Amino acid sequence: MATHEHYYVPAQSKWPIIATLGMVTTVYGLATWFNDLKAARPESHGPLIFFVGGLLLAYMLFGWFGTVIKESRGGLYSAQMDRSFRWGMSWFIFSEVMFFIAFFGALFYVRNISGPALGGDGAKGIAHMLWPNFQFTWPLLSNPDSKLFPPPKEVISPWGLPLLNTVLLVSSSVTVTIAHHALKKGHRGALKLWLALTVLLGCGFLTFQAEEYMHAYHELGLTLGSGIYGATFFMLTGFHGAHVTIGTIILFVMLMRIMRGHFDIDHQFGFEAASWYWHFVDVVWIGLFVFVYVL
Repeated sequence: MATHEHYYVPAQSKWPIIATLGMVTTVYGLATWFNDLKAARPESHGPLIFFVGGLLLAYMLFGWFGTVIKESRGGLYSAQMDRSFRWGMSWFIFSEVMFFIAFFGALFYVRNISGPALGGDGAKGIAHMLWPNFQFTWPLLSNPDSKLFPPPKEVISPWGLPLLNTVLLVSSSVTVTIAHHALKKGHRGALKLWLALTVLLGCGFLTFQAEEYMHAYHELGLTLGSGIYGATFFMLTGFHGAHVTIGTIILFVMLMRIMRGHFDIDHQFGFEAASWYWHFVDVVWIGLFVFVYVL
């Protein structure tokens, strides 16, 4: 099968159906959770539905990727399949770039268009009748309707945990690059060491971000419900944190595969795709650090 040069067509699979069910359940659970939080319903079933959807997605990912790994190890993939995987991963990362551009665009719109308009730039119109004394500044520590959306007491300083997390993620991009070079040269020991260090750096980032979130909620009053600043802050950093979580799991799976002897100089796209994703996550964080925390 090593000389197989035809495009491989897999057998019928249950995984796309399970993926659809998992995504629908997860999004429905998340929407229910958020709506119940807004309505102050402590008996919400949203978290349970979200958890079930997450389990379905995890089952699908491990099962589907496990099938792909078996097919690859069985010699069923040709050079054309390798090109297809590379194009697929490239388009996936492009879609993720556009996903974050949408949230950065919302941040830009609030800071430079809608916020200043509410604060008095141009014709105030209805805004002047509703909130005549509102003065727009960013970060927004005084909302137009502070009773409905209590503003945070203060914002998170960029020079504490955010700076530490920046160092961790930038360092992790260096370590995963060193691991990739070790794989290309066939240095398995160095590969395992540097990849394990990358996984630890990713776990460290997530730990410090969880600590930052607890500090924001319990001490600063910075929450999803504290106005547009809180909403944009948690949407951007929260989705990025979810991507770091996924990336850390992917790198851990790569480490387990390497421990089992997978990948070599000529067959390594699984690891390469994981490193692409990790570098993307790192670049997004640099943008977040600059535009969310510093500016």
